[in-house]
Amino acid sequence: MSTQTIRFHRVLRASPERVHRAFLDGDAMAKWLPPFGFICKVHHMDARVGGTYRMAFTNFGTGRTETFGGTFLELVPGERIRHTDVFEDANLPGEMVTTVSLKAVSCGTELTIVQEGVPEAIPAEMCYLGWQESLAQLAHLVEPQIPD
Repeated sequence: MSTQTIRFHRVLRASPERVHRAFLDGDAMAKWLPPFGFICKVHHMDARVGGTYRMAFTNFGTGRTETFGGTFLELVPGERIRHTDVFEDANLPGEMVTTVSLKAVSCGTELTIVQEGVPEAIPAEMCYLGWQESLAQLAHLVEPQIPD
């Protein structure tokens, strides 16, 4: 089975702590993570090293759902998140490892994401397109500073 590695980079106008929280809060992830045209349901989120998560993306147009989950391998507040991803669909075998690195910069946070072991059945260009859409939605969530 052949796999690929996908890399993303973005700078956000938000603190590393705020961005970090958006990657570990199930309600926040349901809002920003699904690419355009998808709905996300977070079934379980135990954000601690050794903890697990499970969620599903549903294509709003077709109704098809892909369920996936994984285990948190590393959590360094405001700096790094590393976790596995495994699809429940037998046509998407193997285990991916996603590393999210955060670095404080003058205007906010430099975000780098590396996704290793992406099944060849998922076209790389679709990963890039999906992540671009997701990261745009992440910016809309974490960048506004709304007073109470």
